[in-house]
Amino acid sequence: MDIDDILASVDRGPGASPESAALDHQLLTRFWVAERAVSEVLPWPAPLMERIMDRVRIQIETIEDIAASSDTTLPTTANTHNPNLNLRLSILQTDLARSQYIVRSLLRARLAKITKYSMHYLVLLASRNKNPLASQTQSTASSQNPNQQPEDSVPDISELTDLAPLSEPESSFLHAHQTLLAGHYAGSFMGAFPRQLRRLDDNAGGTSMIQGPELREVVFVRCLGAEVPVVVGGEEEQYETGVTMRMGGV
Repeated sequence: MDIDDILASVDRGPGASPESAALDHQLLTRFWVAERAVSEVLPWPAPLMERIMDRVRIQIETIEDIAASSDTTLPTTANTHNPNLNLRLSILQTDLARSQYIVRSLLRARLAKITKYSMHYLVLLASRNKNPLASQTQSTASSQNPNQQPEDSVPDISELTDLAPLSEPESSFLHAHQTLLAGHYAGSFMGAFPRQLRRLDDNAGGTSMIQGPELREVVFVRCLGAEVPVVVGGEEEQYETGVTMRMGGV
């Protein structure tokens, strides 16, 4: 039994194979690198992350079972019948640590962007409201509220179904984080401001208070397809430039 067979032994269900596990790790690594290389939050790959987290859960259960069976204090002879038990345990623990490191680093990178541009992503999600008239009416009523507070400018995204590019837990964290932050601002200094200056999404004078990710920064791109056209857009349409990349090109 080689290393791939040992790692594949924790994959259960239809279609599980060493190739599928290796492909998922490759896709996870690529997504991790891409997420750390750009300033905006990339779309959450839900199917991939579900498979990765299922595999991590199964690996943890398998490692616990192997560790329990290899305990010399228990009346078992498993380690006698399987001399490679410690090697298998070490390989599984190493692969688990690799997956956990990538997932944790990925989540930290995404949470850093979400907390830095929280109002931007809240407004982005709320802009998908199917009833813009109701949204405009609610915004007008909120702006005329004599007891206007910064928390009132935090959009409610609890009823949204399309949460892209965030996952459902990320969207819940985003709303809770911004609500707490708005309450902190209100209690610290914004509560003393005039009513019309207490909104966190104020754009009076043509200047928006909402800070979004910088989309004009330099990024590195590696082509994974046979031939892919790449179009880089500018602020105006006439400044768009394009190039055709081939597999392996950077």
